[in-house]
Amino acid sequence: MIRLDIFSDPVCPWCLIGKANLDRALEAHPDHPFAIEWHPFQLNPEMEPGGVDKNDYLAARFGGPEKLVAIQTRLREFAVKAGVDLDPDVPKRIPNTLDAHRLIHWAGLEGRQHLLVSALFRAYWMEGLDIGDPEVLANIAAQVGMNLEVTLRLLASDADTDDIAARDRDARAKGVSAVPTFLIAQQYVVSGAQGPEVWHQVIAELSEKAKAP
Repeated sequence: MIRLDIFSDPVCPWCLIGKANLDRALEAHPDHPFAIEWHPFQLNPEMEPGGVDKNDYLAARFGGPEKLVAIQTRLREFAVKAGVDLDPDVPKRIPNTLDAHRLIHWAGLEGRQHLLVSALFRAYWMEGLDIGDPEVLANIAAQVGMNLEVTLRLLASDADTDDIAARDRDARAKGVSAVPTFLIAQQYVVSGAQGPEVWHQVIAELSEKAKAP
């Protein structure tokens, strides 16, 4: 197996599209060589615990409502191409995602990480849920087979908070500046929400290398 490390944030729409494109390629290649692990990268690491109004925050960040509309229009176009039912207006707030990243880490310990990441994207982008809320996160965890009560107790503690923050800082120190970022075999970087054709090519090249004497 070949490691595929994915740096992502559940509130990043391009991460959702990137995952959808990757998933399509993996479905087309059921014998793909990847062992996937998701890693934390907070787009808004200084976000206040309760989160903020999404449109107000993004309009201020991107230079006004008109520019935000243009960005969202482009986002919708890419989502359609990726076959993702994504409406940027569904989420109303941007949460602090530290706890969501802790949950992704714990899901990895149980072999449920990919399922949990999918559930987080769905909860935020399709259902508009507040994935900064511990009860919401615990219910999402339960949906993929994790223990609800244990998850609530962990979220109420500081468990792995320092570790997630340190991993986020380490990713930035190693050059990750935007998400999604895909690291193949700890050597090759694929940045952005690349189309499935890119992953078809990557998988084909890796398969050829594996066959070489």
